[in-house]
Amino acid sequence: MDFLIPLVSADFLGKPAWVWLAFVGIVFTLLAFDLGVLHNDDHEIGVRESLLLSAGYVSVALLFGAWVWWYLGPQSGMDYYTGYMIEKSLSMDNVFVIALIFGFFAIPRQYQHRVLFWGILGVIVLRAIMIGLGATLVNEFSWVLYLFGAFLIFTGIKMWIIADHVPDIAKNPLLKYLKQHLRVTDGLRGNAFWVRESDPATGRLERFATPLFLALVLVEFVDLVFAVDSVPAILAITTDPFIVYTSNIFAILGLRALYFALAAMIHRFKYLKYALALVLVFIGSKIFLVGIIGKIPAVISLSVTFGLIAGGVLVSLWKTRGQPAVAEST
Repeated sequence: MDFLIPLVSADFLGKPAWVWLAFVGIVFTLLAFDLGVLHNDDHEIGVRESLLLSAGYVSVALLFGAWVWWYLGPQSGMDYYTGYMIEKSLSMDNVFVIALIFGFFAIPRQYQHRVLFWGILGVIVLRAIMIGLGATLVNEFSWVLYLFGAFLIFTGIKMWIIADHVPDIAKNPLLKYLKQHLRVTDGLRGNAFWVRESDPATGRLERFATPLFLALVLVEFVDLVFAVDSVPAILAITTDPFIVYTSNIFAILGLRALYFALAAMIHRFKYLKYALALVLVFIGSKIFLVGIIGKIPAVISLSVTFGLIAGGVLVSLWKTRGQPAVAEST
């Protein structure tokens, strides 16, 4: 077993390999417990279960951040918590679109967790690629960070302008492409993503995708689109791939668990997008302010981000008080 010691101690993206392996082990243990124990059958997840599950993920994320603080130092710890808060906040916008996708395909609540769970696996891979590429570009070409800053400011302004816009899922180009190139069943087939059925046109047994699979692909696509905003935002805080990736994944895990509670009260967060837009503008502007006033401490970034999001939530709850909930698909 001695031959394993050099392997786990070897440097990988600036950190010992065992640190990365420990993180991956924690994530897959959580996912295995989630699917194998808590949700080994299809059932409707209520608000209480969603809140408890999210609390568990958040607790693990906070404890991991405490370990980062102890092992890598206060600066890395603060960067981790700032990145976690930013990703958690920006991912809130995903909830709105995911709810639209489930509503469009009329996915019952008991099957929604299956889509979100398997979508996480795609997120883990896609975020690793995007973060690795982004961090490499910034470390090799420092001016790329200014492009990220300008992009974040532009995206924030655009988000503010179209905050009330509701995406039309039926017009999504990816959905149109899938329908043109895949055989799709005329309805759900339980919790299956793919089934083998007789083709009405030929009478032969063929492989068909189900609407559940189309929903999964669109959820993955939505995460990819939102990652274009969130990854540069966290890279503006730190370019340490370990801090960026771990904070990203833990934030997404917790938010997916919280989805069912948030979906039940989506109508109460009407003004949150304006707060998210301001967060993007603030983070983008922070990059350009470095040359004028110096680097803004992570604690200030965290405080401003938290304050903007808290303000957006409070204004939303106050402005939408007494409004009835939007009917969900069943």
